[in-house]
Amino acid sequence: MTFQVFRTIRLEDTIRIPPEKFGLDLAKAAEEQLKHRYEGIMDEELGYVLKVIDVDVDPIGRIVAGDGATYHRATFTLLTFYPILQEVVEGEVVEVQDFGVFVRIGPVDALLHVSQILDDYVTYDEKQGALLGKQTHRLLRKGDIMRVRIAAVSLSGGGTGKIGATARQPFLGKLEWINEDIMKVRGAEAKAQAQEAAK
Repeated sequence: MTFQVFRTIRLEDTIRIPPEKFGLDLAKAAEEQLKHRYEGIMDEELGYVLKVIDVDVDPIGRIVAGDGATYHRATFTLLTFYPILQEVVEGEVVEVQDFGVFVRIGPVDALLHVSQILDDYVTYDEKQGALLGKQTHRLLRKGDIMRVRIAAVSLSGGGTGKIGATARQPFLGKLEWINEDIMKVRGAEAKAQAQEAAK
């Protein structure tokens, strides 16, 4: 499994250094301004910007009439999280509702709708704060670790964006369930080999 959803992007921008920052080291002042501008934003092209790193700032700036600040070219790297359709990721269940669960993947939560959890009828057990498969009796609650596939991504319209996920494919779901399924497959293979050897 890969985590290609995290990436680094090298950018160049002009940064405004206000007069109250003139006493600081230029690189430190530029980094503060870049962090204020970029960290925490969500952008269609960049994804979720987590951190500004590796800042190089031109020591020669320019002044704009009527503004006491200086403007400097800066080259810097952004650490971003960009959810990719069909990517398989692991995350922790951070919230359970009657309509599904939210799985924390990277810095954001993806919705795993009840229809995308199991190939089974799933009900909400309010008393346990969990979702339960009717025939499989598989239980899903807060704190469980899941492997899911990113099925829908919407980073447009501002806000925090939306990510939808599915676990209704082989070797997806709660890690405990995946291990159970692997053991069943291995058991069936061993039984088939034993029958073949007995012939």
